[in-house]
Amino acid sequence: MTNIAFFEVEKWERDYLAGALKGQQMQFFEDVLNKRMVKKAKDAHILSVFIHSQVTEDVIAEMPDLEMIATRSTGFDHIDLEACNRRGIVVSNVPRYGENTVAEHTFGLILSLSRNIHKAYLRTIAGNFSLEGLQGFDLKGKTLGVIGVGSIGMHVIRIAKGFGMDVLAFDPRPNRLISEVLDFEYVPLEDLLRRSDIVSLHAPYMAQTHHLMNRDRLSMMKHGALLINTARGGLIDTDALIWALDEGILGGAGLDVIEGEELIKEETALLATPAAEDKLRMLLRQHVLLRRENVVVTPHVAFYSREAMHRIVETTVANINAFRDGHPQNVVNAPKPKMPAVA
Repeated sequence: MTNIAFFEVEKWERDYLAGALKGQQMQFFEDVLNKRMVKKAKDAHILSVFIHSQVTEDVIAEMPDLEMIATRSTGFDHIDLEACNRRGIVVSNVPRYGENTVAEHTFGLILSLSRNIHKAYLRTIAGNFSLEGLQGFDLKGKTLGVIGVGSIGMHVIRIAKGFGMDVLAFDPRPNRLISEVLDFEYVPLEDLLRRSDIVSLHAPYMAQTHHLMNRDRLSMMKHGALLINTARGGLIDTDALIWALDEGILGGAGLDVIEGEELIKEETALLATPAAEDKLRMLLRQHVLLRRENVVVTPHVAFYSREAMHRIVETTVANINAFRDGHPQNVVNAPKPKMPAVA
């Protein structure tokens, strides 16, 4: 019988998973996985986590029987893939579940800023019905710059065309056929930044994209442009963002993700983190952003619709069953083959 440990699960997920994987030994935890919690699941053969669990080499070392990690997310930067490779542990993700979901939230942030919805709401609940400072702008005829034309980026482009927007895109692997079908133009990143009224980030987070939007690139943007991030917080240098807002280079920012958000989820991890003072300083900067009328922050909920969450658990079950059947799917690493037992 396979021992499967699930972390960061809600009650409805637990009920679904218990029924879909009937006959297996399962453990369910609402908590994130960390060094303390891993001791409760040290005998697991399969581990399933979400984005706030940091599956480090130390955590993996505490699970000697671990054979597979099924992350219930598209991103997998919270998992030490090299450590998994060395141990021969297969890591699977959910490559598609919320393309339209995240794209719709992206436009929720755009509209909140372009029409001052957030600012108007705060003013109205305070009893102020003045229109001063609330004039917005039409999306029709404006230029949207999409950085990262994967599944989500393509949905964003489709919605933008519905608004009558022009679209520029940057991606290291341009697909010319798709650009013709959806009627957008691939351009160099610097060109996109200079010409776009709104820039939306949909790139993966990795070493090459860390602080993709730094001071130099932000300074290239059109004066008063909006910056939207529903991808990963580390794509934006927070200090540079605050500077660009202070200088009026940016007219506003819509952020569903921010640097250091993994520490907000689990505050107890903060004191155990190296350079904790730097982490605390970074989190305080986020509070500076929260106080700005031209910044809209949501708590990493772009993916969080009823339909998307059901797609996540359905794919996770399929990933686990495929691994147990000997045909792993949606594998994101290159695990070292396990050596056969000596007769």
